[in-house]
Amino acid sequence: MLEQKDIRAAYTISSDFYRNEKFFALVKENIFARSWQFITDSGRLKAPGHALPVTMLDGFLTEPILLTRDTNDELHCLSNVCTHRGNLIAEGECHVNSLRCRYHGRRFSLDGSFASAPGFEDATNFPSKTDDLPSVPFAQWKTMLFANASTSDQIFAFPELIEEMDRRVGWLPLDSFIFDQTGSREYLVKANWALYCENYLEGMHIPYVHPDLATALDIKDYRSEIFKYSNLQVGIASSAQECFELPESSPDYGSRIGGYYFWLFPNMMFNFYPWGLSINVVQPLGQELTKVQFLSYVWDASKLALGAGAGLDRVEREDEEIVEKVQKGVKSRFYKRGRYAPRWEKGVSHFHELLKLYVPEIE
Repeated sequence: MLEQKDIRAAYTISSDFYRNEKFFALVKENIFARSWQFITDSGRLKAPGHALPVTMLDGFLTEPILLTRDTNDELHCLSNVCTHRGNLIAEGECHVNSLRCRYHGRRFSLDGSFASAPGFEDATNFPSKTDDLPSVPFAQWKTMLFANASTSDQIFAFPELIEEMDRRVGWLPLDSFIFDQTGSREYLVKANWALYCENYLEGMHIPYVHPDLATALDIKDYRSEIFKYSNLQVGIASSAQECFELPESSPDYGSRIGGYYFWLFPNMMFNFYPWGLSINVVQPLGQELTKVQFLSYVWDASKLALGAGAGLDRVEREDEEIVEKVQKGVKSRFYKRGRYAPRWEKGVSHFHELLKLYVPEIE
């Protein structure tokens, strides 16, 4: 675990961060454009010839990328922008042998390499490497695919983000988890994205905001573990019937774990329950508007209604209501900053320290 700053006398970041548009722009370029983002799972591209266009953080980064599986069964992540005049190449999910831009007919192989271009017969020094589709950095953990919008200025390597989650829950058979469209949701929250993350990063509010969840967890044993670019909140189940059957290799073997709540910097939550996994992706849309995706992957449907992983829609709406009120509160002329509750808000402090590391203008 990361050695943590002593927060017993520390203050939170200034409320100006949630109000000033300049911070929204700085966070976008200094953090989000250089960090890893969850894209989809490999089950979306099962067969060779499959191409899947995705917009990375649509409405914020709005970076068009293209996932492909080539005829050699290799996965690729490419820019979805034609190297001729900038048209989007793949306009929808498809099965193809090659990629063709419908603007001027330029073709590319499924690995992004240039194939042909009508009308360029007399062009000199053509084609060159700049005519290939740029590769987008991407990585895979189990069945989960991630991408990064920066090719040369990433703020950390992917293993640094994922290693602690892999160590703790890598034993789970994610290849047996099935994406559940009916259990997945999107929510619009009228608040700054960071306020949503801060709310997630502490369990102190659970007895006050989430009465049902508070009965499913043994709050007195709730704890946070801080890592370099992630942190973990461990939820102890009130009942043995609502917890994981942990392998002996687990550092938590013998404990009643009802939920592992992993936060990955800057905006992703991987919540593991006995029934499966809920991935929450926090997508900034404006200084005071955030979209939150809940993506559900079910392992054991018989446990969906049990314990800490039950009723997630209600929990989300309870969080949404309180965070929107906080957004109104931090705009008050009488509020500047607060103090950290030392036991409960280690994760919030860690988040703030990372924000200040990459956006030094934050006070």
